[in-house]
Amino acid sequence: MKRGSATAKINLALVVGAKRDDGYHEVATVLQRIDLADRIEVEPAPDLRVTGFDGDTLVRRALETIGAETATCWRARIEKRIPIAAGLGGGSSDAATALALANESLAEPLGGERLHELAARLGSDVPFFLTSGPQLATGTGTDLEPLDLPQDYWVVLLLPGNARKPSTAEVYRAFDGGDGFDERRAALLASLAAVTRAVDLAALPPNDLATSRLAYELRAAGAFRADVSGAGPAVYGLFMHEQDAAAAARRLRNRGRVWITAPAWYG
Repeated sequence: MKRGSATAKINLALVVGAKRDDGYHEVATVLQRIDLADRIEVEPAPDLRVTGFDGDTLVRRALETIGAETATCWRARIEKRIPIAAGLGGGSSDAATALALANESLAEPLGGERLHELAARLGSDVPFFLTSGPQLATGTGTDLEPLDLPQDYWVVLLLPGNARKPSTAEVYRAFDGGDGFDERRAALLASLAAVTRAVDLAALPPNDLATSRLAYELRAAGAFRADVSGAGPAVYGLFMHEQDAAAAARRLRNRGRVWITAPAWYG
């Protein structure tokens, strides 16, 4: 049996352009793993079976996809810790982790390029979770470039109480701010080039896709950067010191579910 950690992610920046001819939006986003993770177990089996999380669709699709390539079936178990539909990439991370674990169990594993292609079929975030470290994702989100960014800070995650998130597809359909994408992308790249310390992440542009009053509250509580992750509704705040992150978490705990975590390099 193969076991792995499926980490969550936050979008340290998300710049969104107009809809492309293929129906997807052009994006430029900075993806950072964080140390909040689901657990995935995968082992070869006579028939495909996924247990542990009734709401799963992506792990099953991932195993069906690699199974079609390799004529193999697996049993998978998911232990959920990442909140669902929160903008933290939990489903995508689960799928990528299951894909990687299934591949490791093969006598002749698929190559990295082919695995990336299979991951891209499952969703734009899935290939990211096959990589390590922060990445700049462009195109539809599947073109990845490693980034050398500081990892010495703390993250307060806040999932607003009673938040209702429309589907990510709905959020993108409602987006009408594609004008000026090239300029905003250039500003993002310039900000990234200037990052040498964690506090420099404060200069990254805000999320084009979603905003939240809670980001302002996290900054008021001492975060040097705060924003919505992905399409939301989860909001994060970045802090230089653990005690400041803990104080902010206590201050905002009546606003929803709160976690204190940190950057993660691997799954």
